[in-house]
Amino acid sequence: MSTAAKRADIRLVGQLPPFHAEHRPDQLAARFEGRETTYAEFDLRTNRIANRLAADGLSRGDRVAYLGKNSDEYFELFFACAKAGVVLIPIGWRLAGPEIEYIAADCDAAIMFVGPELVEKAISIHSSCPGIRTLIAMETGVSGLTGFSDWYSGAGDGAPDIALTPASPLLQLYTSGTTGRPKGAVLSHANFTEGRARMSEHDMTWNEWTDDDVSLVAMPCSHIGGTGWGFMGYHAGALNVIAREFIPSAVLDFIERDGISKLFMVPAAIQFVLADPRAQSVDYSRLNYILYGASPIPLDLLRRAIEVFQCGFCQQYGMTETTGTIVYLPPEDHDVEGNQRMRGAGKPFPWVSLRVRGSDGDIVGPGVIGEVETRSCHNMLGYWKLDNATRETIADDGWLKTGDAGYLDEDGYLYIQDRVKDMICSGAENIYPAEVESAVYGHPDIAEVAVIGVPDDQWGEAVKAIVVAKPGTSPAAADIIAFARTRIAAFKAPKSVDFIDALPRNPSGKILRKDLRAPFWKGRDRAVN
Repeated sequence: MSTAAKRADIRLVGQLPPFHAEHRPDQLAARFEGRETTYAEFDLRTNRIANRLAADGLSRGDRVAYLGKNSDEYFELFFACAKAGVVLIPIGWRLAGPEIEYIAADCDAAIMFVGPELVEKAISIHSSCPGIRTLIAMETGVSGLTGFSDWYSGAGDGAPDIALTPASPLLQLYTSGTTGRPKGAVLSHANFTEGRARMSEHDMTWNEWTDDDVSLVAMPCSHIGGTGWGFMGYHAGALNVIAREFIPSAVLDFIERDGISKLFMVPAAIQFVLADPRAQSVDYSRLNYILYGASPIPLDLLRRAIEVFQCGFCQQYGMTETTGTIVYLPPEDHDVEGNQRMRGAGKPFPWVSLRVRGSDGDIVGPGVIGEVETRSCHNMLGYWKLDNATRETIADDGWLKTGDAGYLDEDGYLYIQDRVKDMICSGAENIYPAEVESAVYGHPDIAEVAVIGVPDDQWGEAVKAIVVAKPGTSPAAADIIAFARTRIAAFKAPKSVDFIDALPRNPSGKILRKDLRAPFWKGRDRAVN
């Protein structure tokens, strides 16, 4: 059996480091800000980290949190947790203090690993999260905290012997909540490995990896687009170049200096990179494919990107609850002249099932719009401690409601037309109005508020608050926005505020967000951007 075939048989994420340590021990696994790690070193470190987790009393199913920007040490922790049977919860570093505090308390983490930029924030919330026994400082010891490498340095080198199955939980990612609180989507080992195994059975040139590939991880690891993309590179035994955060000029540096062959970005990020004057002069000869997601790519931007990058493009559609990509628009469907398929999300992987359910509850045929549902090995285990929300999202027979409204064409290509649950997609971030409304409503001069998404040329969609002021008050839009930013992350806060006398409601009192959205989306053939 070939090495690639043996790798495809791997169903537990923690089995990947020893596999690569055996077959490519001296090959580089990671490069991060001048620090390089071979696959042999990677396997050894993940063993030590896993053994230290066990020594600290963590066992199968227990949880730890990571609060920080991207780092090679984050992926060491990810694979170590996979070996130890411990579930890792990466928390978005851009979130506001109250949001971080909520997730840290909700996830029941025993240890929080903290990046150097977030130490002060972690210390400030620690007292409000009594379940967190220890704070560990990643990269180096600071502010009196034990440093990551010091913490695990004395642990044993041997591989942990933990009984796990592909259905064992691995990662818990928090998504924006329809009710104002984020939900923890629990993903399993199989969610990550099964799809990679099945890909080996199909001819997908854009998705084929070799150990000569150099992958750039530039999207945040608190998202499936960051951790999921990083996993693919480590799974392939490629060199993974880790960017601490997305900086357009740095992406160009990585491409040229490190010989990046594959990377994932959202269209807004592609636009930022192309806006850098250096983009015209960088050597892209090693760059084979750019995968992009979160929104379709505008044709003018695609034309410019193809002209500059001279590589293949592949659109990705999915969600946290589907462990990322389940639908793709392959390079051959990308045309600088434009075509109908470029208006869609693409076609499902051969092992992914899609269907559309109409407003009457029946499954509809091609061309009829309804809620998109999916069933595959990628569907999450469920939401952490939210059984009702899980049952509302995943049926007993495994079909998951995506919350997107769209249709399938005769060839099985998916076209997204709207959203069922009012979600706003701004850049790579999913934002639910309820979260923003909850933050804005506490302003002393606001009587009512409704939040909607409106088209935005840079971010795809932008957050707008529609406000009814209390009698006798005249709140300023800037003050409302500033107030919201003290309670939620800046990217979730409204970018603009409109004032009206009364919010439109149906007879039962529900706010008619579609009526509020309609003027801003007039003249467009779909209500998503």
